[in-house]
Amino acid sequence: MQRAERTFRAEADPASALGGHYVRGQLGRGRAAGALSAFRAAEHLAGPNPLARPLRAWIMLALVRLGDTERAERALADLSERDRDRREMRIAAAALRLAQHDPAAATAALAPVLDGSTQGGWRSWLAEAFLLEAIARDSLGDPAAAGHALERALDLAQPDGALLWFLLHPAPGLLERQARQRTAHAALIAEIRDLLAGNRPEPSRAGPRLPLDPLSKSEIRVLRYLPTHLSAPEIASELYVSTSTVKTHLRNLYAKLSAHSRAEAVESARALGLLAPSVPQR
Repeated sequence: MQRAERTFRAEADPASALGGHYVRGQLGRGRAAGALSAFRAAEHLAGPNPLARPLRAWIMLALVRLGDTERAERALADLSERDRDRREMRIAAAALRLAQHDPAAATAALAPVLDGSTQGGWRSWLAEAFLLEAIARDSLGDPAAAGHALERALDLAQPDGALLWFLLHPAPGLLERQARQRTAHAALIAEIRDLLAGNRPEPSRAGPRLPLDPLSKSEIRVLRYLPTHLSAPEIASELYVSTSTVKTHLRNLYAKLSAHSRAEAVESARALGLLAPSVPQR
C-alpha cells in the first residue's frame, strides 16, 4: 500500500491527495464507495474553480470502478459540450466506454487527447490516455497499435515513477507481452506487474527509517534496475547515460540507504516501499 500511495506523491498536480484517497479505496477491497463519497464532498468544497472539472472526471472513474456505468453515463450527459470535450473528461469517457465493452468508442473519445487538439486537465494524465488507448486497441485486435500506445504510456510514467494509471486500469496481459518485446521500460514493467500481483511490502511495527536525504529522480531510475542484476554499463545503456554517472548514482544510493552492497540497497529499498518485494521462489 505504501508503494501504491507513493505513486501519487510523484505526481506534481493538485489532485494528488484526492487521487491517493481514490487509489487506496480501489486497492482496499470494498472501499470504492468511500472514495466516491470523498470526491462528492470535495466537489462541493471546490465550487467554481479549476479543480472542479478534474473532480468530475474522478467521480466518473469511481462510478466506472464501482460498475455503475448508468450513473457514469448520466454524469457525462449532464456536462456541457465544452466540458465533455476537455482532456480529463474524454479520458474518463474512454474508461466508461471500455467498461461498456465498446473499445471503438473509447478510441474515438481519446483521439483528440492523443493528437493534442483538446485542452484541459494535467499533462500527467496523458499516460492514462495512452494506457486506455493500448487497452482499446488490444480489444480491437490491433496488437501493434496497442504495443505502441503502451510504450508511450510507459515513456510518460517513467520520469516520475507515477504508476497510478497502471493500477487503476490493470492490463497484466499487455504488460507481459510488452516485456517480451523491445521495450525501454523492462524494470518499470516488472515493478508494475509486481504491484498488480499484490506483491506490496507489508509494513513492520516500527517501520524502516527513511533516508536522511531524499533520493533524486535520477537515483530512483537507477534504483529500479538494481533487482534486474544488470551491470553498471548495461544500466547506463538502458538510461542513455555514461557508466560513470550510473556509478555515481550507485554510491549515492548506498549512502542514502545505509547499504554496503547492491543486495543491501535492494533489501533496504524494498523495506521502504521504494521497490516492489521479490517474488517468492516456488
